[in-house]
Amino acid sequence: MVSGDPQPDGRARRSMSRRLLLAAGALVSVPALAGTAAATRNGPAGSEGGVTTVKPLPTTEADWKDIADVLGRSGSMARGLVYHTDYPRHDLHVVSRGVSISPGLALGSHVAFVRYADGSTMMMGDLAVAEEELQRVTKTLQRHGIEQTAIHKHLLAQSPDMWWTHVHGHGRDPVALARGMRAAMDRTGTPPPQPHGPPAGDLDTDGMDAALGAKGSHYGEVYKCVFARQETIVDGGHVLPPGLGAISAFIFQSLGGGRAALNGDLVMVADEVQGVLKALTRGGIEVVDLHNHGLRDEPRLFFVHLWAVDDAVRLAKALRKAVDLTNVRTFP
Repeated sequence: MVSGDPQPDGRARRSMSRRLLLAAGALVSVPALAGTAAATRNGPAGSEGGVTTVKPLPTTEADWKDIADVLGRSGSMARGLVYHTDYPRHDLHVVSRGVSISPGLALGSHVAFVRYADGSTMMMGDLAVAEEELQRVTKTLQRHGIEQTAIHKHLLAQSPDMWWTHVHGHGRDPVALARGMRAAMDRTGTPPPQPHGPPAGDLDTDGMDAALGAKGSHYGEVYKCVFARQETIVDGGHVLPPGLGAISAFIFQSLGGGRAALNGDLVMVADEVQGVLKALTRGGIEVVDLHNHGLRDEPRLFFVHLWAVDDAVRLAKALRKAVDLTNVRTFP
């Protein structure tokens, strides 16, 4: 210090020391945190946007026998990567806008499991619960360390009141994840599995497919068309298999005379949201809810749940205008 300059008092010296420590910490913390993030995304991996990612592993239905035993029902494999189990709520009689809702249209719970190259398993699902079930399901999920990533509605003006809660679990013990899901499902009135009913109604499915530019399929008493995001979706450093947690699903329940009740959701990134909402409303399709399904997805995904009752082909044409504003492809 130059002679004659005023000496800083104790308070000034302490403040200066804090500033120097913070500056030094900032220089050290960035590479240190980057190294920690890379270390947590270990295992045979790829790279998305310069970030190390962990890839899913192929499995067979036999690999998930212990999960099926815990869940108390069998599931099925999707694309050799995802083990998926459905829980239709045949126990509920729900009416929305004067329409008796079939389980396939909007009253299905489901859960999916994926195994990864780092030895971990990811579980994702969506539970349809009556309002009086919601709080006990929430507490049960929390006791078992399963996250709720969204709680919202899929239907308008429904009776009785229904809620849908998305769930997420990730760890090295898939059986523990399944036990948590089973405990939550046991807190609801979800019935044992039963065969799907035959396709009902007189929907012009050829005309609907042509309007949507996609081949749909009968799923019990409903008709369903699915599109999937074309980007690679990463959740917490783990690449999601194509279609898992990133689909637009449009479900049609026949009401007779070529008319249908439409329910489902459409997946978007942020820049697509406003255009899609406008296209839906211009097409006479009502917006039920806008939200996220996940907490750590990259790119960030948004979902709009929708509702309409009209001629099924006309609804398909209106949906196509909204789909064209999103980066999706047809999905079997």
